[in-house]
Amino acid sequence: MSGKGSCVSHEILRAEGLRKTFPGVVALDGVDLSLRTGEVHVLLGENGAGKSTLIKILSGAYHPDGGRVLMDGRPVHIRSAGDAQRLGIATIYQEFNLVPQLTVAENLALGRPPRKFGFVDVKRMEQRARKLLERVGVDVDPRTPTARLGIARMQMVEIAKALALDARVLIMDEPTAVLTTSEVARLFAIVRQLRDEGVSVVFITHHLEEIADIGDRVTVLRDGRSVAEVPANTRRDELVGLMVGRPIDQQYPRPAPDRPAERGEPLLEVRGLTRRGVYDDVSFEVRAGEVVGMAGLVGAGRTEVARAVFGADRYDSGQVFVRGRRLPPGDVHAAMEAGLGLVPEDRKAQGLVLGADVAENLGLVTMRDATRAGFVDRSGLRSTAARVAEQLGIRMTGLSQEVRTLSGGNQQKVVIGKWLAANASVLILDEPTRGVDVGAKVEIYQLVNALTAAGDAVLMISSDLPEVLGMSDRILVMARGRLVGELRAAEATQDDVMALATMEASHVR
Repeated sequence: MSGKGSCVSHEILRAEGLRKTFPGVVALDGVDLSLRTGEVHVLLGENGAGKSTLIKILSGAYHPDGGRVLMDGRPVHIRSAGDAQRLGIATIYQEFNLVPQLTVAENLALGRPPRKFGFVDVKRMEQRARKLLERVGVDVDPRTPTARLGIARMQMVEIAKALALDARVLIMDEPTAVLTTSEVARLFAIVRQLRDEGVSVVFITHHLEEIADIGDRVTVLRDGRSVAEVPANTRRDELVGLMVGRPIDQQYPRPAPDRPAERGEPLLEVRGLTRRGVYDDVSFEVRAGEVVGMAGLVGAGRTEVARAVFGADRYDSGQVFVRGRRLPPGDVHAAMEAGLGLVPEDRKAQGLVLGADVAENLGLVTMRDATRAGFVDRSGLRSTAARVAEQLGIRMTGLSQEVRTLSGGNQQKVVIGKWLAANASVLILDEPTRGVDVGAKVEIYQLVNALTAAGDAVLMISSDLPEVLGMSDRILVMARGRLVGELRAAEATQDDVMALATMEASHVR
């Protein structure tokens, strides 16, 4: 998409030498950014590189300790969100800034509704909302309560809200993180439309495959510094090298593809698992030393099967065995006792206690075993936590650091680490690298390899097809609640997986 804007010569925004420090941390150390009118400028970097701090300075949430920001060549002071809004800068964060209890129209007019005789002019407010929604191509009744919208539509409402403020600069923080492929395509169409209308977009993403499709230029941040500005069609391996400061020779460091298809004994066996209306007659096994990938479209039933296997949800019929021992349905404790662990899709809501520290989170699974006569052996728990944290290379100020303050990659290591502390021999990883930067992804892949090399078994659910193909020994494909095929990863292609994942219901048996 390079050179695709209609007028990319005028520089609308420039950040020069921005610095920002927090106690004990230099978040930004001389960051530069140049944004032209009518371009999509991708901001790339690992978690902790400084992307969030930079956009918070541009949006008025933080004040820089040094450097300056210019709009249209003139220095500006952005001391608040109101200042940013008056300058035409709008930011769409991953956590949307919408009021769920209000209607779509009310959210779009929040703080400045049209009035008539001193009262809110509801009719005119809804008319304005319809025009804004039409502009972003979303078919939503403006009277709809915002809480009823899905993530993709909420995002479009956020974009419409920015347009209502006459935004000239739109900052989008990980906008595709939880969208389906079709929703991403729709979002990109809107972003291109805005670019062609002269809106400038700062686009933050971890998905390298998106950059050439949506971007014009890329600024790479590393350790609080801007290290490069390159065209959007720069090769992925070059971008990765710029992000992490070293070449990553192999993004998916799985052992050679000539490894045997069947490793050791079956550690996990699932037979005829069925839950009416959700999944039907699902059977598979995962052997010692093996990574089995599970692919499928959103709604195929993968997460539901994983939760049932782990005992988090009940099922109507079927059997689950770990090391030949049958697990009772809906019994998480029995699953854990058998050596089964689950790294859930939503790590923040289901895998962590965000207000607790690293040591406490790493001890979540083993705390029961560390309790004697009502007293918890905290010294033993911290000793185990220290060992696991070192083993996983968790980047933290110490075991007492609140887990909510860690980067996404380090949070995921903590979720995995609590199962290592419990010596789980079968791990179910549900979207293990979602929202994780490239460097941390490779570290997670290396951990998976270490687990299987030690004889453990891994079931990996992922919507990232290159990841599934690159890290699996075998791939199971689900469609409409059924297991529709199995592929050897070394011989499969993305097209092979998608052909199975998109099978029509009439072909699913």
